[in-house]
Amino acid sequence: MHDVAECCGKAAGRPKAADVEARTQELLQVATALFLKNGYTKTSLESIARAAHVAVRTIYVKFGGKEGLLSAVLAAKRHKFFRSQPMETDMRPLREVIDDFAHQMHDLMTSPEAVDMQRIVLAEAPTNPQLAEAFWNGGPRKTREMLSGYFSRPNVRAQMRPDVPVEILPCVLMSTIGGEQFMTFMHPHRVVDPDKAKRDLEARLELFYHGILP
Repeated sequence: MHDVAECCGKAAGRPKAADVEARTQELLQVATALFLKNGYTKTSLESIARAAHVAVRTIYVKFGGKEGLLSAVLAAKRHKFFRSQPMETDMRPLREVIDDFAHQMHDLMTSPEAVDMQRIVLAEAPTNPQLAEAFWNGGPRKTREMLSGYFSRPNVRAQMRPDVPVEILPCVLMSTIGGEQFMTFMHPHRVVDPDKAKRDLEARLELFYHGILP
């Protein structure tokens, strides 16, 4: 076994940043595959370390344990789907920013890996509350905090009606984006027409804008 920080093919010297990043991404991919295959509770750090050819202590040092590794997996998936500039610095009109965010978030939420991961969390959460907390903190909570910060910006707030309750907008927007996501969890073999899903999302967003814009 070798550490993530080891440089493949080199006997000595500090590893290149690209090599370290590649090993880290490989570890995250292995962890994702095992979580989805075996479930979170039944996947041990030892099995992840063995499959990724790293030491268990490497996972502890880099991620703090299995919960931290799950958070890193969720963060990697978010980074893959969110391609636009950060909301904190995005100065485009609210509608453009939310349109981009909503379509990217919808793609993430409906991706097969994300759906399978959420099924696992829902199934195991009653007997493993630490999993539910790790999933919430590593994904949904961060998203809602990001949205809360965005909607609270003075220049963004000025684009909305003055009576809009900003504090509940993150929850309302995420529900708007998710739509009938529960049906996907209940019917794993349900086939969704991507064009219809996009039209439905845009129709729901129109209702959202109707409720907050002057």
